[in-house]
Amino acid sequence: MKYLVWISRIIVGVLFIISGLIKLNDPMGFSFKLEEYFSPGVLDLPFLTPLALGISIFVVIVEVILGVLLLIGFKPKFTVWSLLLMIVFFTFLTFYSAYFNKVTDCGCFGDAIKLTPWESFTKDVILLVFILILFFGRKYIKPLFNPKTNWIVGGVALLACILFANHVLAHLPSVDFRPYKIGANIQEGMSVPDNAPQPIYEYAWRFKVNGEERIYVTEGDYPTVDGEFVDVETTEVQAGYEPPIHDFTIEQEGQDYASELLEEDKLVMVIAYDLRKTGGLTTGATNEEIEAAQKEIYPELKKTVDRAKQKGYKVIGMSASSSDMANKLTDTYDLDFEFYFTDETTLKTIVRSNPAILMLSKGTIQQKVHYNDFDELTF
Repeated sequence: MKYLVWISRIIVGVLFIISGLIKLNDPMGFSFKLEEYFSPGVLDLPFLTPLALGISIFVVIVEVILGVLLLIGFKPKFTVWSLLLMIVFFTFLTFYSAYFNKVTDCGCFGDAIKLTPWESFTKDVILLVFILILFFGRKYIKPLFNPKTNWIVGGVALLACILFANHVLAHLPSVDFRPYKIGANIQEGMSVPDNAPQPIYEYAWRFKVNGEERIYVTEGDYPTVDGEFVDVETTEVQAGYEPPIHDFTIEQEGQDYASELLEEDKLVMVIAYDLRKTGGLTTGATNEEIEAAQKEIYPELKKTVDRAKQKGYKVIGMSASSSDMANKLTDTYDLDFEFYFTDETTLKTIVRSNPAILMLSKGTIQQKVHYNDFDELTF
């Protein structure tokens, strides 16, 4: 049992630290995932949506700290009970998502490692087994250091997590795992290789033969049956290749200008997925709060945009907000560019800042900055 506890201690501790640090690198992305869980179609907890970012930061820091405490063997009873309660909750959540097909990616490892709902559930079940070993063998968890050193290690880990979270929120994730990272080409990310796997479908054809209903299954061919056709049910049995970038459009009045704009040698994109959430505001922000946030950010954005235009850049805005709201913003701050419509989820994926600026050359992302770092752009 002692050796099982040691093995479990290392596996669980390391996995919790890795998983927590990946999400701590991008707490905004994890908060978007929590908003999915809080939505009416999933857990129906809309009152938690404005708190999603705060909850995400708290959860991922706790995840890292519990991993550290487990590895150094500090406060084993508290640590193991906390791990058990956390994994039981996550196991329920991933099972619920998988069984009812509610959230297709749990976000357990952020954008670094994508897991299907059933893979996430399986991972949590395996972790639950290891944590149960720790729970029943917790008397074998001995501290590596004396109490004073353990307190110092735990305190330093907590402080480092807080400082790191503050840094990535005030700027951008230190490591970008998304397909829109600097150096990526959007057109290439949307392309499908010639030899890419195609989806495979199964067709269940229902016929009435001699007064009885019968089902004939094929992979697409219409079956030769001496009977009356009733209906057909199609099931995808194997997914085909999906390019890393999809659902990317730059629309105006129902027309997609993406292919044209991505050929520009010098293109600046102002990304603002929701103009009502400028500067990190949440759902329910008052008009006064929105105006105050916009007054703080958009005059600086205008200076940056004007510099870009002087250097020969074409500038466009991309938002999922209404055209009326976008037009009001451009008029208020005399912004010399037009807004185009792009799906909100796509914009959130492109950059974790609202607003943000991207610089591109023929579809390749050269620079991307948070609204706190507009002055770092080099034209």
